[in-house]
Amino acid sequence: MAIDRLVPTPKVRRRYWHLRARRAVTAAEPAIVASRSSGASKRLFDVTIAGILLVLLSPVLLLLAVAIKLDSRGPVLYRSRRVGLHGREFAMLKFRKMRRDAAGPPLTALNDDRLTRMGALLGRTKLDELPQLWNVVRGKMSLVGPRPEAPVFVATHPEEFRAILEARPGITGLSQLAFAKESSVLERQEFAGRYVDRLLPAKIAIDRMYVAHRSTRIDTSILAWTAAAMLLRIDVAVDRGTGRLSVRRRAELQQNDAADQSR
Repeated sequence: MAIDRLVPTPKVRRRYWHLRARRAVTAAEPAIVASRSSGASKRLFDVTIAGILLVLLSPVLLLLAVAIKLDSRGPVLYRSRRVGLHGREFAMLKFRKMRRDAAGPPLTALNDDRLTRMGALLGRTKLDELPQLWNVVRGKMSLVGPRPEAPVFVATHPEEFRAILEARPGITGLSQLAFAKESSVLERQEFAGRYVDRLLPAKIAIDRMYVAHRSTRIDTSILAWTAAAMLLRIDVAVDRGTGRLSVRRRAELQQNDAADQSR
């Protein structure tokens, strides 16, 4: 009888494993709640800032829309298919920079002959990105995050993009700052090949680093450097190992551009 009492019954065993599972869930709850809280805080920040900017910049947006219509025939906005959070595709909004009948690769060179006069200005100033504030309000994008890529490019590195797609794509970010002048090193005859072979792997590495270490502090720093780059017309350097941001020296910029063009 004594021995029989020491052998757990099925009911006792079920109770035992139920308690263990409950403890495991309870132990994991703080991290889950913290993650959800952080995501909710960032989403609230995104919607608030994007909404305010849309209101404040509405005269600028209207002026640009009129200028685009007067400069060339076609719609004001261009909807580019991109891959977003969890691999879901969405239409990323931009002011149209090219002629209505333009065709060719999905990349734009500095002196692309498909650009309209207004489009060339929009590309140099990055003002063509402003409509993406609406993408942020709708939840398709964030102010800061990995740069959303076209499905054709994501398909070339599906495993590498798996981690990147766990974060909502951003209007600005580490890779956007690091490759702000990528159009100047793209040659028309080597468009897609150069991008896939040279620039895309470097962007992936930077975006994966951001996703692994993203935080409110990093996002704030990226926003501050983005504002400085646009308002003060400075070039921003991104350390490929740490993500540290700094002012890119002019000589360093010219040396890097020359190296890219020679490859």
